[in-house]
Amino acid sequence: MNGDLLRLLRKQKGMTMEETAKTVGISRQALSNYERGVREPSLKILITLSNLYQVSLDELVGKKEFRFGK
Repeated sequence: MNGDLLRLLRKQKGMTMEETAKTVGISRQALSNYERGVREPSLKILITLSNLYQVSLDELVGKKEFRFGK
C-alpha cells in the first residue's frame, strides 16, 4: 500500500484528514496511519477509499499504475 498515493488522492479531492476519516467511517488517526504506511487498511476500507477517490482497487494498492488526470 502506498501511503503517499492515499495522501495525494485525498488532497486532490480537496479533503482534510478529518473530512475523509468521517466519510470513510474511521478515525483520523487510522487514516494518518494508512497515509504514513504504518498500518494497512482492511479490504472494506480500501473499497470505500477507492469509491471516494474514484480510482480502481488495482490503482489504489499499486497493482496497476495510477494515471493522473483521467
